[in-house]
Amino acid sequence: MANKEIKDKNSNFKKITGTVNTSPQDKFTFMRLRYKSGDWDTDQRMPSNLLNSLIEYTTIPVNLQEKVLDLDSPEIFHYPFAYISGHKLVQFDTRESTNFHNYVQNGGFVFADDCNHDIDGLFAKSFETQMTTLFGPGALKKIPNNHPIYNSFFHFEKGPPNTTFELNGWGDDLVHDYLKAIVVNGRIGVLYSNKDYGCEWDYDFRNKRFLAEDNTKFGVNIKLYALNTIGMAASPK
Repeated sequence: MANKEIKDKNSNFKKITGTVNTSPQDKFTFMRLRYKSGDWDTDQRMPSNLLNSLIEYTTIPVNLQEKVLDLDSPEIFHYPFAYISGHKLVQFDTRESTNFHNYVQNGGFVFADDCNHDIDGLFAKSFETQMTTLFGPGALKKIPNNHPIYNSFFHFEKGPPNTTFELNGWGDDLVHDYLKAIVVNGRIGVLYSNKDYGCEWDYDFRNKRFLAEDNTKFGVNIKLYALNTIGMAASPK
């Protein structure tokens, strides 16, 4: 059942480089971050699938096409939700590092997903190293399975739902029963997953009708948590 108690926390930040525009917007935009070092363009059908779920379950108006922006571009500060993923090396250059840090510190929300679903894989090791460099040792921590993100819309009593990719014979072949996050001023600024949600949701949204249970529901929770902590409140249909 959807959570109908979703708060409106309007804020008013100026659109300037280094400060994220977290004021209420006309439409939600799914922004993907393009970084120089690795394969940023994974799971290409996933954004439209999740956007369809927002349309199906909520009243949020959405832009139907994802927005791909270079991490070193000042334009990223116009969009308060960002997605980053990959299989390969994550090694930000100076400008990318500055933008990522400032984006998170000043109101932005980043969902980072490890496409290798491997805690010892190249993406995981290098991404976590980048987070330590940018935010300090210990900044990236496991979040408890009763965190508000698991009840922001749909209810996940056991924490993060499993994916079919976690035990598919490659990666570390483990079920990761937690997510990690960097918390800024009491809210998640970076949500980090080794569960490979991107691949789990990488299918044509019209095929959801063949599933016994819509596996994109947790994606709706992620978006709703982000939107409510940055001021874009929504209600269920």
